[in-house]
Order: sequence, then structure tokens, then C-alpha cells
Amino acid sequence: MTEDDFRQISRMAGELTGIVLADHKRNMVYSRIARRVRTLGMSTFREYLDYLEKHLDDEATDFINSLTTNLTSFFRENHHFEYLRETLLPQLRFTRKDTKRIRIWSAGSSTGMEAYSIAMVIRQVGFPSDWDVKILATDLDSEVLETGRKGVYPMSSAEGIDPALLKRFFMLSKDERSVQVKDELRNLVHFKRLNLLESWPISGMFDIIFCRNVVIYFNKDTQRILFDRFADHLPDDGHLMIGHSENLSGITTRFQNLGQTIYRKV
Repeated sequence: MTEDDFRQISRMAGELTGIVLADHKRNMVYSRIARRVRTLGMSTFREYLDYLEKHLDDEATDFINSLTTNLTSFFRENHHFEYLRETLLPQLRFTRKDTKRIRIWSAGSSTGMEAYSIAMVIRQVGFPSDWDVKILATDLDSEVLETGRKGVYPMSSAEGIDPALLKRFFMLSKDERSVQVKDELRNLVHFKRLNLLESWPISGMFDIIFCRNVVIYFNKDTQRILFDRFADHLPDDGHLMIGHSENLSGITTRFQNLGQTIYRKV
């Protein structure tokens, strides 16, 4: 991968997704695009980039899927789920008692483990059957969204789940190598492909938005626009959860920091 190859990949990634690929991402870019080069039976990055430019409509999705990071796990950064269980959902059960409607958005949902972790907490807290509680899970990567829809994960992915939750919400495969999410959870989650930097076909408001470890790939100006749009889709008592390496300081004044990367819209 030459310097020109890397610059072209960075430019196209920025144009298609808004992701900023700084120089320290070079090794990551190399390993991920090299897999795509081999898959297509090509021998050089230049050959692939020429192909990408000529067949952008067909190849853009695979190019994006190759670059996007999908590190995730069930109950990752568990303090968010504890706050959801102990504070937010009990509050919403009181403040939304007239509408009996709750909406949560998992933005950058990857393979769905975050969305299903939220769903488990919702089931743990318990809402009467006449409540309308739903989770929207979106991601740029179509392949990980399909994994989320199927709800099938390697057994190793479930090791961090409390055994009682595992027994209640998952089915073990016959060979005991994988688990599948039960319909009780799957029915709460709707998976949809969405690029956060393009138009959002979303008309309603959300009570809570999870967007964790996503904006670290965007520059400050893009982060400012994104968090402003999130604020527009939250009521004044809405909450935003971001990743442990992210913060809103100097980015936006529309949220109050509650600590532990938990924010409330002001």
C-alpha cells in the first residue's frame, strides 16, 4: 500500500462515511482492505482502487464494511446499563405513564449486542403488556446488521452474560458452540442501515440514545453537527450515552454531563 493508495482510501472513506482515517490508522486500513483485495482475486491496492472508482455503486458497501470497526460485546461499559435499569427506566415508567410509549436508539449498533443488552434490561425492569417499548438499532455496515437480525452469536460472546439472563433470553445450539436470542428480545429490536452523516428517515423522538465509541472516528466539526442532530431527536428530559473515550466538552452545550459519559439534554 503506497502513500497515494492510503490517501485515496482515506479520501473515499471520508466522502462516503465521514470517517477520518488518520496516519495512525494505516496498519488497520492495510489489513482490512488487503482482505478485500484478496477476496476479489486482485494483487495490488492500485488495482482495487481503480476497480472501486469504476464500480462504486456495486463496491461501496463492501468497501465501507471492510473499514468500519465492529468491536462490541454484551453489556459493554456496564455502568450505562445499570443506570438504565436503576434510574432511567423507572423514571420513564412514571413520566410516560400517559402515552405508555418508550423509544431507545442504539446508533452504531454493530452486531446488535448493545441493542439486545438494552432489551434484556427492559425485560428485567418489566413493563405491562399495553406499553409500547421499542429499540431502533442502526449501523453503516449491512453485514453486522444481518448478524443482529439473526441474533446468533458464538458461545464465547455470551461468557459475560449473567447465567440467569443467558438461560432466560437465549437458546443454546445443539453443538453448544453458539447461542440464539429468543423472540422475547428480538421482537423489541428493529435493525436498519443508516449513515449518521446522511439524512435520517426518522420522524419521531427518542427517550434515550446510545451512541458509544462511534464519534471517535469523526472530526470535531462533524461531531458538533451529529450531537446537535441527536439533541433535536431528544425531548428535554432525554438522555445520551457515549463511549468511555469520548466527551462533549467544547463540542456542544445542549447536554448536561451527569458523569460516567451519561448526558441529559438541557
